[in-house]
Amino acid sequence: MKNSKKITYSIILAVIILAFLFFLETNKANYGMAYTVLMKGAILAVVAVSMNLVTGFTGLFSLGQAGFMAIGAYITAIFLIPTDTIQDVYYISGVSPAIMNFKNLLDSTPGWLQVINPYIALMTGGLAAALFAALIGIPVLRLKSDYLAIATLGFSEIMRAIISSPQLDTITNGSYGLKKIHGFSSIIQTFTIAAVCITFMVLLIRSTYGRAFKAIREDDTAAEAMGINLFKHKQLSFVVGSFFSGVSGGMLAMFMRSIDSKTFSVSLTYDILLIVVIGGIGSVTGSVISALLVTVSKEWWLRFFDNPLYIGSFQVPFFRTGFRMVVFSIILLAVVLFYQRGLMGKSEFSWEKIGKSVSGLKGFILKKTSKGGSNHVK
Repeated sequence: MKNSKKITYSIILAVIILAFLFFLETNKANYGMAYTVLMKGAILAVVAVSMNLVTGFTGLFSLGQAGFMAIGAYITAIFLIPTDTIQDVYYISGVSPAIMNFKNLLDSTPGWLQVINPYIALMTGGLAAALFAALIGIPVLRLKSDYLAIATLGFSEIMRAIISSPQLDTITNGSYGLKKIHGFSSIIQTFTIAAVCITFMVLLIRSTYGRAFKAIREDDTAAEAMGINLFKHKQLSFVVGSFFSGVSGGMLAMFMRSIDSKTFSVSLTYDILLIVVIGGIGSVTGSVISALLVTVSKEWWLRFFDNPLYIGSFQVPFFRTGFRMVVFSIILLAVVLFYQRGLMGKSEFSWEKIGKSVSGLKGFILKKTSKGGSNHVK
């Protein structure tokens, strides 16, 4: 397929998606559930791709995503809580003078700088997460497989304990969490930020660094023999993945408008890992599709299983609160059994594959039609 056709098809697809998002934005009162679920799916797509960058493309089994998301979320939240309401948020122990001075400084900046404040907040949260990743990466990236997973999971839990500790009440508000966070202006803003983040990671994967990541994943000994600096590239992958985990944490804070340490428990990391595995370890497209499908299934499509169902006067058994997750688990089991490499495996979206599929379907239909016609003649 020619590049001009690929560009044309991509532009058409982008216009269709934008038109759909604009429709949701203008009709969110009628499609509130779809609006909310798709926003959350886009946020989880960013962190799923970041986890796939580290685990699927570099072969580092890291389970610290929730910890990096927490760092990004709290820093973003502090940026985006309005100054006139921040005292109401820190009503127990009061707010740190340093934070109050910082908020006053932000308010004194020019108007155009305040407009881009959400983007600065997300970038700052991501950079803070990347800094922590660079520091802990020095000792933990010398570990492999399960040991690396345990170390990063331990870091995540340590960060959650530090955030909720009483000693940091004036900064993180301890176990009470942060509220009144400025949210997204529209679903289009959410999807645009998610698209920019994912595009950056795709470009990194397609660069020479990405090829080095894949070489390390396949055989780190052979990669080192080829002259690839193992620690340098592992550190780069880990830091970049953590940066976008921090950004997605900030996006989650903006989406929820309030956060606390329980938001970033171990179960969040497991949910992200689940999305990556279902989509396909080593597939960016798979992570994006899986994030949207898993979120929509859990939060929307399967919700009717939580409500009692009557056929006449007969109540169908099992339809009660919590049954939705049972059905969701059965679906996941079926996906894992029949798609052991995930929905996409290591494949990515391409117009060539879609063209071949359409051509194959046309050929199949024409063949069946011609056979039917010849049988009729006989």
